Amino acid sequence: GERQLQVVTFTAGSEGLGRSLTVANTATMLARLGKEVLVLDENAGNDNVAAAFGLAGRFDLFHVLNGERYLGDVLIEPVAGLHILPAATAVKRLGALSSSQQHAFIGAMQQLAKPLDVILVDASTKHPFGFSPLGLAAPETVIMLSASSASITEAYALIKKVSQSFARRHFRILINKVRSQAEARSIFDNIAQVARQRGIAHLEFAGAIPLDESLRQASQLCRPVISINPDAPSANAFRDLAADLPHWRQGES
Repeated sequence: GERQLQVVTFTAGSEGLGRSLTVANTATMLARLGKEVLVLDENAGNDNVAAAFGLAGRFDLFHVLNGERYLGDVLIEPVAGLHILPAATAVKRLGALSSSQQHAFIGAMQQLAKPLDVILVDASTKHPFGFSPLGLAAPETVIMLSASSASITEAYALIKKVSQSFARRHFRILINKVRSQAEARSIFDNIAQVARQRGIAHLEFAGAIPLDESLRQASQLCRPVISINPDAPSANAFRDLAADLPHWRQGES
């Protein structure tokens, strides 16, 4: 049958939650499962998906949309089946894509040698309108948070803002740096209950990434954790997330 493209945005209420590292590891797992994956990386500097592989891009999606560069000049391919498209400049300068830029983007995607299975948007938290314009185009949004009360409060504030401003009513929750699955479930149950009772949104549990020394070591080496320790708890969590993600359908578990 036809390949069905899955588009998922990863975002958070604040920085420092390991979002880009999570996207890098999830994308690697998807590629190892035989998926063709594109990461739209809205972040600049040393805290983005390319940097998680020890790489840096010279150009940006903005150069493609303006006809200054071909897609092949911009894409970074750290592992087979995984393409990273730097987009930090594009999202800073574009509140929304013009018609010509939309056509340029579609045309650029058609330059890929193989059709895509999954697009992951690693959304910046610094948009002037409060949410990524690329992220709004994705039917699935993953909100990342940790066990800290500040992170939970910031995540809820983001959910409320996007729900009220953009009429988004469905989000998936991914909890990072947890000590146990029981802790993650308790955090999720609490925030989901509040969002439901106040009529803000329907939340679903996407999973939890445990505190893991192997993940910290892999991050320092700029390598996916699966290549350092395939049996690490975090590697298993990313493996589960990558296995589930292609089957997500909006509003369904």
